[in-house]
Amino acid sequence: MAHSSILIFDFGSQYTQLIARCVREMQVYCEILPWNRIDEINFSDENIKGVILSGSPFSVRQEDSPHPDLSRIQGIKPLLGVCYGAQLLAQNAGGNVSASDMREYGRAQIDSISDNILFQGLANPTEVWMSHADTIASIPDSFELIATTASIPVAAFKIKEESSYGIQFHPEVTHSKEGRMLLRNFVIDICGCIQDFTPEHFINETLADLKSKLNKDHVVMALSGGVDSTVAAVLLHQAIGIQLHCIVVDNGLMRKNEMDQVIDNYKHLGLNIKAVDAKKKFYLALLGVADPEQKRKIIGRTFIEIFDEEAHKITEDIKWLGQGTIYPDVIESVSVNGPSATIKSHHNVGGLPERMHMKVVEPLRMLFKDEVRKVGAALGIDNNLLKRHPFPGPGFGVRILGDITEAKVKILQEADAIYTDNLLESGWYDKIWQAGAILTPIKSVGVMGDERTYENVIALRAVHSTDGMTADWVHIPYDLLAKISSEIINRVKGVNRVVYDISSKPPATIEWE
Repeated sequence: MAHSSILIFDFGSQYTQLIARCVREMQVYCEILPWNRIDEINFSDENIKGVILSGSPFSVRQEDSPHPDLSRIQGIKPLLGVCYGAQLLAQNAGGNVSASDMREYGRAQIDSISDNILFQGLANPTEVWMSHADTIASIPDSFELIATTASIPVAAFKIKEESSYGIQFHPEVTHSKEGRMLLRNFVIDICGCIQDFTPEHFINETLADLKSKLNKDHVVMALSGGVDSTVAAVLLHQAIGIQLHCIVVDNGLMRKNEMDQVIDNYKHLGLNIKAVDAKKKFYLALLGVADPEQKRKIIGRTFIEIFDEEAHKITEDIKWLGQGTIYPDVIESVSVNGPSATIKSHHNVGGLPERMHMKVVEPLRMLFKDEVRKVGAALGIDNNLLKRHPFPGPGFGVRILGDITEAKVKILQEADAIYTDNLLESGWYDKIWQAGAILTPIKSVGVMGDERTYENVIALRAVHSTDGMTADWVHIPYDLLAKISSEIINRVKGVNRVVYDISSKPPATIEWE
């Protein structure tokens, strides 16, 4: 895609994806690449408007830290070094980077000491987020100091005679109050990027690319009802029509009535769908298995076997496998210590490309999750599909702790449906990133009527997150939790106690298995 773009070179920072998301929010295209790919890039490409160097867990003073040759960028393209990136620029030019007397972590006030375009429109002073153990003690004469703080001498600099800048803080995190404005100053005003990376342009360019690449070839794709696979399938359908063959496998581990809802939703989208009822096969394969990793492998293997079999019943002329891979999947598969040899397969169809000897087509592989939803909205996909909470690939297979039986699945389906319905009715569903019920292997004593019971415990989970990497539990009102608990206990046979999980990630995980 011939967009004006920003290249972000990753040195291993936990915040690198946030930089990219900030740039994309400006409707400017950007890519994250590992730092050791700098030598591969043709920086004379007119579409590359600027470069950002990320932070890093490394110290520039370490012998084994990343030290790429930046001579092909500096003075040729506008350059912004963030934290480690700034220290690298300073050290390369003869500046002094030393260990801080005290690790500077958290909020700080920076003062602009010169009228510079990078700080245009920002308050003076302004609050930023620091996270570094090293500090730039001094800069060479070829540098201009443009900002400082009470505790560090160099908070930001510009290299004279170049559009190269370094900042010691992290503008990409929300704690830097005007960080997005600073990034906008760099991307739009300094680099001159055109803000044309819109959902509509993405759709038009992707459809043209798919039509050219696939031509008259047939594509088979597994659909789960989730956002990513749905949007990818609609794009493929608009490009090649009935040459796309979609398969929905009911593994018996889906939410209540989910198979019927998914099929109905997809029919309204005009997709070519084949539904496969494979519940009994999955239950038989999982019989007596309690270990979560073993369950995941069995579910994955059984899915592959069924999908492979059903795909070959459609036509032997299928050359492509469609996948809903998105950009975080791509980024996570590339190590900052060296480019990855392969990109990981989508979790729902892992192992299929090798088994079926197909080429893979991934229409969404350069989009973040929020961008996928925007593209879906531009394609006319209904909100009830676009705003669905994430659901684990193995489904209730990892929300039933211990072994899986059809009876346990029915208990959890009923409890989960009551939980979800109440969140929807109360307006809380759209305030939550992910919510779900878990059937624990614990039984507890209870009293129902005049009888003693000894039945199952259901745990409820709800979290706020942006990408699933970190998550905080949601403060659902007590009266709503009480209503949900009462309905589950009264309406779901086999449950006499409901608990609410108030653990954040880390140290816990979102799912229990």
